[in-house]
Amino acid sequence: MRVLLIKTSSMGDVIHTLPALTDAQAALPGISFDWVVEENFAEIPLWHPAVAEVIPVAIRRWRKSPLKTLRTGEWQRFRRRLKGRHYDLVIDAQGLLKSALLTVGIKAPVAGLDRDSAREPLASRLYDRPINAPWGQHAVERVRQLFAQALGYQVPPHTGHYGLNRAYLASEYAGEDYVVLLHGTTWVTKHWPELYWKQLAELAVERGMQVKLPWGNDAEKARAERIAAGIAGVQVLPRLPLAGMANILAGARACVAVDTGLGHLAAALDVPTVSLFGPTNPGFTGAYGAVQTHLASDFPCAPCMSKKCKYEPTPEDARRFDLRQELPLCFTRLQPERVMVELEGLLAGS
Repeated sequence: MRVLLIKTSSMGDVIHTLPALTDAQAALPGISFDWVVEENFAEIPLWHPAVAEVIPVAIRRWRKSPLKTLRTGEWQRFRRRLKGRHYDLVIDAQGLLKSALLTVGIKAPVAGLDRDSAREPLASRLYDRPINAPWGQHAVERVRQLFAQALGYQVPPHTGHYGLNRAYLASEYAGEDYVVLLHGTTWVTKHWPELYWKQLAELAVERGMQVKLPWGNDAEKARAERIAAGIAGVQVLPRLPLAGMANILAGARACVAVDTGLGHLAAALDVPTVSLFGPTNPGFTGAYGAVQTHLASDFPCAPCMSKKCKYEPTPEDARRFDLRQELPLCFTRLQPERVMVELEGLLAGS
């Protein structure tokens, strides 16, 4: 059985789909998937043994220059590729109108989330088999339910497994002794204060740990350099491609992460990880897997699920905190000393 899977982005969403492939492979030996995914994340599906082929898509880039996309023939070649192979089933695991439109014209039944389950209910009108996967549970479990109903098996009762080979991905880093601090993320509100990262790095080095700091853009590089400044034992990594970051994470003893795609990758590799949540809810999109600790703020307005902090600091807040360095204030409930206690607990048990 050959299935076309549509799950284009983001990094966390792509990673959260892997356990469903593991379930399907166990239930239906011989099944294989071709996966349509954003070009920036095209390496991830290839790490799973059930994926036969990756079909990169560039919706983000194409939307910026639609006329150029048509002139170069990129869109036409992509469409020909989708229509040129026989599939027994198409599964749209994204649940958005943009992903549902990619299935139009493919000569195979299309399964996807129904109007009560999809993020954009209009997408469900394009599916032959709309499937209910209720909200209020972790994203990984919703995708596992979608696959099980689409392919006709029961979701296994155990925690989903990503199907990745950590030892293989660790390559030359296997056996090294270091922790990784994943300080980069997208929303401004999801950033743990830089001051706290520096204090955590100091605490880690005091306890004999080696620390590695990755980065993905100029702003993250500058932050990593400020965190590392003056602390022996803290290394700012060179800029790495996604596969290189997977190698670093796979070889780590542990990680500390904000709500970010690389934190989900660490979880997928079963790397012990402390994940920090201020405005977002770990119950729905937290790092899913073995040896994962979620620290969620209990600040009055958390989780607000907002990209912009709307909390107005009070005079009492101004007395207690440095409002130049400790924003957003929801993270003041997750001080570096507390994070270090959790990190040491994970290391002791690993």
